[in-house]
Amino acid sequence: MANGWTQERRERQSLLIRTWRPWEKTTGPKTPEGKAKVSLNAYTGGAWREARQLSKEMNALLREQRDTVEALA
Repeated sequence: MANGWTQERRERQSLLIRTWRPWEKTTGPKTPEGKAKVSLNAYTGGAWREARQLSKEMNALLREQRDTVEALA
C-alpha cells in the first residue's frame, strides 16, 4: 500500500468508525456567520461564466465598431 494501510487495518478502522458513528454527532454551524459560510460549500464559481460572456459581447461590439470605422475611412 502506498499509504501504509493494510487491508486488515482498513477493515478494523471501518469497524471502529461504524461503532463510533460520528455522523450522528455532527451538529452543523450555529452562528449566522457559520451558516453563511457553509451555504457557499456548493458554490462552484459560476460568476466567471457571466464575466466571460460579457467580455465576448464587448469584444464583438468593438470589432463591429472597428469594422465600421475602417469602412468609412
